[in-house]
Amino acid sequence: MEGRLARIGLRIWVGGVLLFLFVPIGIICFYAFNSSNVQSWPIHGLSVKWFSVAWHDPQVRAAFLLSLRAAIFATVVALLLGSAAAFGVHRFRFFGREAVSLLLVLPLSLPGIITGIALNSAFNFAGIGLSLLTIIIGHATFCIVVVYNNVLARLRRVSGSVNEAAADLGAHGLFLFRTVTLPMLSTAVISGALLAFALSFDEVIVTTFTAGAQNTLPLWVFGAIRLGQDLPEVNVVVVGVLLLTVVPVIAAARLTGGGGITRGSAAGPRISGG
Repeated sequence: MEGRLARIGLRIWVGGVLLFLFVPIGIICFYAFNSSNVQSWPIHGLSVKWFSVAWHDPQVRAAFLLSLRAAIFATVVALLLGSAAAFGVHRFRFFGREAVSLLLVLPLSLPGIITGIALNSAFNFAGIGLSLLTIIIGHATFCIVVVYNNVLARLRRVSGSVNEAAADLGAHGLFLFRTVTLPMLSTAVISGALLAFALSFDEVIVTTFTAGAQNTLPLWVFGAIRLGQDLPEVNVVVVGVLLLTVVPVIAAARLTGGGGITRGSAAGPRISGG
């Protein structure tokens, strides 16, 4: 009896937490279709006109393009550096190996405001003006962690005998990496890239200290809410940001549940041609 009551209580608690988290988001998404610019309940009617208004707003489009560029470049940097770091930590044994892992994970565990202030101070000390480049560097500091963790976890799951067997069949160097290693890591790399893009696109705190006078989309939303202006457009932009962050996360979750190792083993028959 007590076990049954505990399960019921736990389900009620979980349901309450989920409602607390997602009901406000649902309300904002619903207000995006409000025909009036007055945020009142009940809404006056349903309309999609604010989507067109937001899209044709030059400030929103400029902020969107800046956020998109920063997220894409930060993701590319994170892919290159995060994957390289994962390979180095996994394949080689050297002094300070665990310290390297700690330093790579640290930016994600630190509060964003600390990372932002530290980066801002470093840029000022080096005489580097705040620009798109500084935004990319700031975002890459925590995006690298996502790619690093994904690739390292997949490398630890892959048996070393696969590479040894491929080498016995004549695969070496770049050909071994392209036909065996990369297919086995493909889902981990793609999911890491998707998560890195999602993290970068909606980042606010670090961007505040690295963007200078530039406005990314999350910063535009923050400023519009603070000033109480263009609230219907804010609702529309929030819906767009949700889609561009939630969709990659869902895709990454599905990919990490896939069979990267199976795909890698399927590349085996092609090795004999090398």
